[in-house]
Amino acid sequence: MSPSDSALFETAAHILDRFQIEIPSWGFANTGTRFGKFVQSAAASTLEEKFNDAAEVHRLTGATPTLALHVLWDLPSGLADVEQVQALERTTGIRAGSINPNLFQDQQYKFGSLCNPSEEIRGSALSHVLDSIEIARHLHARDISLWLADGSNYPGTQSMRRRIEWLEEALRTAHQRLAPDQRLLVEYKPFEPAFYHTDIADWGMSSHLCRTAGPQAFVLVDTGHHYLSQNIEQIVAWLLHLNLLGGFHFNDRRYADDDLTLGSIDPYQVFRIFHELHNPHSKESDGGAAFMIDQSHNLKGKIEAMVQTVATAQELWLKAALIDREQLAVLQQSCDLVAAEELFRGAFWRDVRPLLALWRQSRGLAADPLSALREDGYVERITRERAGRQSTVGSYA
Repeated sequence: MSPSDSALFETAAHILDRFQIEIPSWGFANTGTRFGKFVQSAAASTLEEKFNDAAEVHRLTGATPTLALHVLWDLPSGLADVEQVQALERTTGIRAGSINPNLFQDQQYKFGSLCNPSEEIRGSALSHVLDSIEIARHLHARDISLWLADGSNYPGTQSMRRRIEWLEEALRTAHQRLAPDQRLLVEYKPFEPAFYHTDIADWGMSSHLCRTAGPQAFVLVDTGHHYLSQNIEQIVAWLLHLNLLGGFHFNDRRYADDDLTLGSIDPYQVFRIFHELHNPHSKESDGGAAFMIDQSHNLKGKIEAMVQTVATAQELWLKAALIDREQLAVLQQSCDLVAAEELFRGAFWRDVRPLLALWRQSRGLAADPLSALREDGYVERITRERAGRQSTVGSYA
């Protein structure tokens, strides 16, 4: 290896050593659409199986040490389930990651949760959020990730102003219960399941709510939660400037919240987002923003799709990190548009897979994690073990 190649590898290794991305427990379970679900024999049906699958992904990629947990789906008994999670952390080496309350599945949330006109239901929803914060405290989890399905479908049927006030009050109360090292991440979504108005519809509303709640509240950006052609990297730049970016739910989409695997539709968009995060002016360039995957793999094999997603994220993160930012700044300042764009595009088209393979081998990982997964027989083994426990009966979510 030449001195220049050696220097490039050391730079890439430093970048990749620091890159971590959280994977979701629900990404290993049978999920589906509002029309139905297609069962996979290898899908995880217990929390232990989810932790085991997460450990396999981390073993292959070296980048996924934490597993996002959903309170209703993973800890249905609340604090009583914490000991089981802690035991699984010890046996698998995977730590509990962000804690996700469920404010959309219970029948009482038909007309909203924290924004429901019923004071009793709002109180029930808030209690669930506070319980989730307590669960996170026991599991030493930094982030409580909050997404609401609240909204309305028909004009005039709800008071948008009153719902803003209820939401502000609830988030202030939740913020007061945070430990000093915890964060409340507030996610937004323009539509679905509410189609006339959604109570937290964009990054501006989320930003306001975070500022109202307190200094430990930050905006969570789901890359699928935007209108077509929306400039997500500009939103990221603004949130970085305002010091309000808390993290991401990464996926991809063709139309809306499709939950497709990262980069499968528009890898250039992910690259552009990562470029903003690598910007030397970014307060989050040290990795403060939480990187989380939020995907439901309904057609692809679940573990294979998760490994593919993580490997893609590593490639795009490294591509964006290797942009010659000093030269790019010169070209931007002189408004040399073509040269600036070509430098930028060149970094995107650069094949970093050989660098990634070298890094993996130097860290005791398989050079090609997807091939290693196919060769080690893990999926075949769990398919045999789990096939008889799968059922088409249950939630479509």
